[in-house]
Amino acid sequence: MRNLAATAMSDTHKPYALSNETAYQAWREQKLAHYPRRVEDLIVEVKDPRRLSASEAEKLRGVCGQANMAIYASPLAGVADKNIPRQLGAQLGLHRLDTNMLADEDGISAVRVVPEKSGRGYIPYSNQRLLWHTDGYYNAPQQRINAFVLHCVMPAQEGGVNQYLDHDIAYILLRDAHPDFCVALEAHDAMTIPANTEAGIEERAARAASAGAVFSNNNGSLHMRYTSRTRSIVWRQDAATLAAVQFLENLLKSDSPYVFTHKLIGGQGVVCNNVLHNRSAFTDAVEPEFARLLYRARYYDRIAGCRGGF
Repeated sequence: MRNLAATAMSDTHKPYALSNETAYQAWREQKLAHYPRRVEDLIVEVKDPRRLSASEAEKLRGVCGQANMAIYASPLAGVADKNIPRQLGAQLGLHRLDTNMLADEDGISAVRVVPEKSGRGYIPYSNQRLLWHTDGYYNAPQQRINAFVLHCVMPAQEGGVNQYLDHDIAYILLRDAHPDFCVALEAHDAMTIPANTEAGIEERAARAASAGAVFSNNNGSLHMRYTSRTRSIVWRQDAATLAAVQFLENLLKSDSPYVFTHKLIGGQGVVCNNVLHNRSAFTDAVEPEFARLLYRARYYDRIAGCRGGF
């Protein structure tokens, strides 16, 4: 295991700095004391996500402040309007969209089964399960995804259930187990994603290799980049890193009370500071008009008024 003093982050990032145990313990106590206990505690009823009332916006920020995520529930089932995630995000301070290679021209992705994409290995556009990950884990550090909105227009006929884990909680559990796990996962080369050499869609550039930390400081808040994939992932080959990765894998396979399970129905959505999440496999309805459809908007911003983390 590495020497903590030699690798701990600067005290200017208190209480994120591993050298500041007193501040960390105070933050940890406050985080856990107010943490939601049930997925129902994350749900906020709204009349129209495109035009939140002041109280609705305040409730969403409040829940996100506790858990880095909230689920909104609206009566807009079946309404295929990309302004829903866009305008909801803008009201919560989310403006800088990540126009990734697979997003539509407006920067918002229509997530549904698309054989042309799934056939090239892009699992979100298939009906297969999605392993635990944070969005944009392959992005360069200057393009890290800090938040996303996932809005459900039409759910799958069967399956398509998501699970969520706040990355603040993952950090706490890792640090409780062994502080060196956090030291290892803060290394600048802890996780490397090899280059995507495919030419891309509509002549967009292929993605270069991306190396970076799993946990990093983002203006006083915790950011996490992670995937449970085992292919096309290169972990730093030292004892502390590999032990930390194994601990995370075991945590994500467990029945931890901090893991929330929920299947979005039409009109519902998730707004979050890019928490860990997965998706089960699903079966679509036979009729194309009832096929699963979600809109996803990824942002370089965090939710305004929701500091969280550190």
